[in-house]
Amino acid sequence: MSLVIQQLGKRYGDTPVFSNVSLTVEPGEFVAIVGESGVGKSSLLNCMAALDDWQEGSVTLDGTDLGSLNDTQRAHWRREALGFVFQAFHVLPHLDVAQNIGLPLLLLKRPDPARVAQMLEAVGLAGLGERLPAQLSGGQLQRVAIARALVHRPRLILADEPTGNLDPSTAAQVMDLLQAQTAGSGASLILVTHSEHAAARADRVLHLTASGLLLGE
Repeated sequence: MSLVIQQLGKRYGDTPVFSNVSLTVEPGEFVAIVGESGVGKSSLLNCMAALDDWQEGSVTLDGTDLGSLNDTQRAHWRREALGFVFQAFHVLPHLDVAQNIGLPLLLLKRPDPARVAQMLEAVGLAGLGERLPAQLSGGQLQRVAIARALVHRPRLILADEPTGNLDPSTAAQVMDLLQAQTAGSGASLILVTHSEHAAARADRVLHLTASGLLLGE
């Protein structure tokens, strides 16, 4: 099964954000979406995550029409099927690293310290599980965010400018990690980015234009 977006359109009042967007992403595929600021890349990603509503078209993952779900059903779907990596990390400052990574499993009522330890090792943070976020660098915080997004083995990974706050060397390391951790998992990875270097790693690069059309390279 796959992520299928058909004729998707979103507006704020009478102002269009994007329109007529159609896209299919297969399991295991890595797709990068690029475009100028203000064309709706993050809004499109939020629609894929069922965090935002849309006015036209549909978003379907593995046969589930996200537009047909109510808010509670969307939240449950996100907990089970989605991993989201944010540019701003969005780690919880009062939880230690291991607790932040394990949060998706806790919400699913499937706490698994062994899985959390495995992810700490995988992202190069073994031994740092008891540290608070304030004690970590930006690159380490993004590694926490990646581990948290992947710990529950989601079917869809969405990454919104995950290297935007990082220096070039750390950004490259984070992209290496993100690709390594998603490769072979069967999960689809969709990256929104301004970085040509990050986009060049994808299986497909798509451009979101002012008219809302996705054009493949």
